[in-house]
Amino acid sequence: MPYRSTIEDAQKTIQANDTWNGVEAEAVARMRLQNRFRTGLDIARYTAKIMREDMAAFDLDAKNYTQSLGCWHGFIGQQKLIAIKKHFGSTKGRYLYLSGWMIAALRSDFGPLPDQSMHEKTSVPALIEELYTFLRQADARELGMIFRDLDAARAAGDEVRQRKLQQSIDNYQTHVVPIVADIDAGFGNAEATYLLAKKMIEAGACALQIENQVSDEKQCGHQDGKVTVPHEDFIAKIRAIRYAFLELGVDDGIIVARTDSLGAGLTKQIAVSHKPGDIGDLYNSYLDCEEVDGATAQNGDVILVRDGKMMRPKRLPSNLFQFRPGTGADRCVLDCIHALQHGADLLWIETEKPHIEQIASMVDRVREVIPNAKLVYNNSPSFNWTLNFRQQVYDAWKEAGKDVAAYDRAKLMSVDYDTTELGIEADERIRTFQHDASQRAGIFHHLITLPTYHTAALSTDNLAKEYFGDQGMLGYVANVQRKEIREGIACVKHQNMSGSDLGDDHKEYFSREAALKAGGAHNTMNQFAAV
Repeated sequence: MPYRSTIEDAQKTIQANDTWNGVEAEAVARMRLQNRFRTGLDIARYTAKIMREDMAAFDLDAKNYTQSLGCWHGFIGQQKLIAIKKHFGSTKGRYLYLSGWMIAALRSDFGPLPDQSMHEKTSVPALIEELYTFLRQADARELGMIFRDLDAARAAGDEVRQRKLQQSIDNYQTHVVPIVADIDAGFGNAEATYLLAKKMIEAGACALQIENQVSDEKQCGHQDGKVTVPHEDFIAKIRAIRYAFLELGVDDGIIVARTDSLGAGLTKQIAVSHKPGDIGDLYNSYLDCEEVDGATAQNGDVILVRDGKMMRPKRLPSNLFQFRPGTGADRCVLDCIHALQHGADLLWIETEKPHIEQIASMVDRVREVIPNAKLVYNNSPSFNWTLNFRQQVYDAWKEAGKDVAAYDRAKLMSVDYDTTELGIEADERIRTFQHDASQRAGIFHHLITLPTYHTAALSTDNLAKEYFGDQGMLGYVANVQRKEIREGIACVKHQNMSGSDLGDDHKEYFSREAALKAGGAHNTMNQFAAV
């Protein structure tokens, strides 16, 4: 609602109540505009619409791909969106990613854990709520600064600036963006998945990502020992999430179906099959089996009948069944097609390396059945991007007959290759990876799962090295504060960022001239007034 209309609406409400003396309509209007989203469901509905529009735009032109970074704390997410607005002027096409890996490693009451669904499931919706709390506070802070400028323009009688600032308020773009949230393998059965999905949606998530691993054997996508479930089990969880969206009125919520089949060589169950060629039979067709008869079958064997033959799936001491080596890509394709045919909106194929043609080879097959199939892709820190792409260039050059004698393929990570022709070409392929992969492999959304885990470690290491070393306080001043000031990092005024000025505004609304405000002449943040 426009600024003036919001004030008029508040004025009508106040005037209808004789005892509400001292409540100012413009202050109420400002508070309403600073708190645009009343509930997490308001956020989920708003962001689902954005994401659906972005998906439609991508279908028209693959250059319209979207991106996100994983954030493990509300403050990190807030600073990311503030930076995006500062550098690009718009948040369009930029989301947040909520990584189960980072919740396990950083947010569990048990302490740091591996990505194996051992952390508290309640920590997932809690982080969604926290992220949106910080994003809404970023709105309130930024609008509060505009309101202060408007008051100053009024005091100066500058009508031109007043009109410009009012337009800024009316056209304000929120920091609230879609979150793609990781529900792992659902933390239990389909009912458990439904219950957790509801909590995540109520916290604000418009897009939930679920994987086809066994929930009690879940592994990180880049670890060994992954175990998948039959298709019907996975579809039940996709359906449970859809029910959660529809129950809560988020009718266009997005489900991302992730397949770990490329790296998963095991299954915990043999699928139920009612007739040859059905989905259970197709799933079972990839099992590693050996033919048996009545004489060779043993006590306790599980026996399948296929094409009139008795087949014994290979079973490990862990009671898991083994897939035939080399079937991962075929199983991924089957997973993707079946998920999209049963309610999923986007796909996620977890790979072991960032290789565009490997991804495209599977997506091409999916698109033969579902032409508008599109992916969310993990630009994972688990990949050694430098080594992978240098080796890809090396292999391409070698195949093309180009002399590669100056390069040792096994040692291409070395700094010695940074400025070589090969190193430069590899870096260019990394730079354009997201654009190229979206064009060739149908990747709608590129994310980095845990980048801020690594940036926090790197920046802390650099600060510790300098501050506790010879540089002392200069280690902080030169490498942190001075850069904050010169690069326009709003957080240099940390009192303002934490909400001090917002609190002062409220004190003035509530107590008027009796307000004891923190932002007076003696506040040391005034040393950064020109920033």
